[in-house]
Amino acid sequence: MNLWKNKKSSGNRIKTTSQKIDNIFLGWFLSFFYLCMWHSPVQAHEPTNNLYPTKEVKPNAEIDRSKLLWVSGGHVVVYTGALITLDQLWYSDYPRSRFHFHDDLSHWKQMDKAGHALTAYHFSKLSHQTFRWAGLTNNQAALWGSISGNVFLTTIEILDGFSEQWGASWSDLAANIVGSLFFYTQQTLWHEQKVIWKYSFSQSGLEKHRPDLLGGNLAENMLKDYNGQTYWLSFNLHSLAGESTYLPPWLNIAAGYGAMGMLGSEKNPQTYHDSPLPQMTRYRQFYLSPDIDLSRIPVSSPTLQYVFDILNFIKLPAPAFEYNTQTGFQFHWMFF
Repeated sequence: MNLWKNKKSSGNRIKTTSQKIDNIFLGWFLSFFYLCMWHSPVQAHEPTNNLYPTKEVKPNAEIDRSKLLWVSGGHVVVYTGALITLDQLWYSDYPRSRFHFHDDLSHWKQMDKAGHALTAYHFSKLSHQTFRWAGLTNNQAALWGSISGNVFLTTIEILDGFSEQWGASWSDLAANIVGSLFFYTQQTLWHEQKVIWKYSFSQSGLEKHRPDLLGGNLAENMLKDYNGQTYWLSFNLHSLAGESTYLPPWLNIAAGYGAMGMLGSEKNPQTYHDSPLPQMTRYRQFYLSPDIDLSRIPVSSPTLQYVFDILNFIKLPAPAFEYNTQTGFQFHWMFF
């Protein structure tokens, strides 16, 4: 049993694929915070439950064309700005090539695919909220939110396809679609998100072996080191069990996936800068842990509710059961 789970046994990727997920996360964070800035948190917020009062968009509200123009224009400006930034700050440092595909499905024990799905999910969710603010119906907003999220991520994949260093990936495109469909299906079926994609990170201790690929500081580690990342599906028990349940509305149970022992994308290199690297086994990890849905905590402040909504992609630290293919079952008093 670990008092605090700190992953300490693997980590990294080869140069040609190491930074693809960094581009996805960079694009997501750029767009996420730009979109957060240009619309009002009170107006844009649409609750997933009726636990607190809010200025909710009525189901049959007419489309506000001026707001829709702002939302559409904001998407174009944010997406274009983020893509230009990526192109100039990242892709311009590498040689261009004819458009091509690169098969990376076997890389990183599919941890990067989980990252793509999570990014597409939250992109679609955020975009949906802005379209609801403009007066679109729930289903219309869910459709256009999911499409806009995939358009942005697909464009990044196209930029990869024209880079000699990488190449477009069918499995990345498929993961993007899975993430958006995961949001769209729930939103149109239930008008809420009963299951949320979440992310957590703890330093693996392996970044010292490959700092160029696993990151030289904490911020880089959070984006680059798949050994320290865990991706979660967080299930809201109150919503899934029905309104008659006595469970608190914010209580979730989360199933997580991680991987360890990775000093390369498909296999671990023997040396780094002519120095021998520790040899370790690459293996998968599976988790079960309680969680909190911050968006379902009743608060009187719309601003605080807005902050909770923004932070709700993070899996909060909690006790966890782990099963991995190397050592079997473990229990962690606190895992992040």
